[in-house]
Amino acid sequence: MTASAPLSPQDQAQARAALARRALPLLDLTDLSDTSTAAAVEDLCGKARASGVAAVCVWPDFVAGSVRALRGSGVRVATVINFPEGGEDIERMVADTHATLADGADEIDLVLPYRALMRGEAESARAMVAAVRDACVGRLLKVILETGELDDAALIAQASRLSLDAGADFIKTSTGKTPVSATLPAAETMLAAIRAHGDRPAGLKVSGGLRRVEDAGAYLALADRIMGPDWVSPSTFRIGASALHAELVRALEAAP
Repeated sequence: MTASAPLSPQDQAQARAALARRALPLLDLTDLSDTSTAAAVEDLCGKARASGVAAVCVWPDFVAGSVRALRGSGVRVATVINFPEGGEDIERMVADTHATLADGADEIDLVLPYRALMRGEAESARAMVAAVRDACVGRLLKVILETGELDDAALIAQASRLSLDAGADFIKTSTGKTPVSATLPAAETMLAAIRAHGDRPAGLKVSGGLRRVEDAGAYLALADRIMGPDWVSPSTFRIGASALHAELVRALEAAP
């Protein structure tokens, strides 16, 4: 069998641009840094408007300002709950959810109480997802499994099924605050759970550690293989990232 000829620099640039064009509308452009400021979030919203990403993801304190900055753009505003600790106080998380929704959040990214699951207390984890689901009727709920901490395919599969059964619209790999964030094996396990979940459609969000166009391409190829080439859209697949945005924009600008 004859090996394929390497792509020319022009063809490589075009291939990267095609990937970037596909990935950019799937992006949750994120600023969850410990030093985030209102000015930084305003700049983030400007970038989101200009590039047509799916959403911005910001701390709860910045939700109201983001809603004002993005009004009329079609870009959604997501925020985080129980982040990044993954605590087990259900009543507090429900109150936090109500507060962020009152500020105008479109989407809630909830950290699963994954340590409870690791202790064998699956019902405690399920109860939080169900309670927050009830609190955000009509809004999108993404449940962060923190797969790098679960570190076991069976636990990741259990967390995926539990979250989907309790009402998650998306399951998400990680907070990006742990030593191991998104990995392809974890995403494959989660996609298998989504495919097997026949009750209603659900999506996958990969986050943490995606910085290159090729990183996005690897996860898109995985989703295409498992779910089919027509499955990926902003309603089924998101990429949570900050640095990746600049790389995608550069890839588009560099295309001949």
